[in-house]
Amino acid sequence: MKLKDIRREFQKGSLTRKSVRTSPFEQFNLWMDDAKNTDEILDPNAFAISSISENGRPHSRMVLLKEFSESGFVFFTNYESNKGMEIENNPYVSFLFYWEKLERQIRIEGKLERLSDVESDEYFNSRPYSSRIGAWASAQSRKINNRAELEKKVAKYIITYPLNPPRPEHWGGFNLVPDYFEFWQGRSSRIHDRIIYELNNSSWDISRLSP
Repeated sequence: MKLKDIRREFQKGSLTRKSVRTSPFEQFNLWMDDAKNTDEILDPNAFAISSISENGRPHSRMVLLKEFSESGFVFFTNYESNKGMEIENNPYVSFLFYWEKLERQIRIEGKLERLSDVESDEYFNSRPYSSRIGAWASAQSRKINNRAELEKKVAKYIITYPLNPPRPEHWGGFNLVPDYFEFWQGRSSRIHDRIIYELNNSSWDISRLSP
């Protein structure tokens, strides 16, 4: 089958201005619960984050949401990675969640802020030992000669920190403070439902977009 011939109808739901919650955080929580309770979705908290490089090129990659509340959306990364340095240069980013089995997307835009050291320490110390060692061993986004080089660094840090690796200073969390949400529900004939929330001072304006 040619790519241009791949198509299907979206028929699993609908979304109206009247049916959504007045708070985008409550609406997100509802859809996240649906995703978590759908067996076929293996990583309901996975999303693409898009940041902008110094020369204006957009870069996207998948990461995992670890916490959310009305204060924002939290994930963790290496601050010295390409992602981390792009965020330091321009903290405005876009998140995209896509749940194929539910025929839903959520796009969230806003400004990232670093978490405190205490918050980053708390999460880092909750991670499995091997993941904490990996944070030390990986100079994320930097070129390496081969996997053996990386495995040698892993072995080095296992010797250095045999029991309780501390959090590296270059690793920690970001919190997205959103000012825009879009909830997308697939519909038949490509007449999809798109409901947006836009922050207006301290309240949220809700609108519908044409598909």
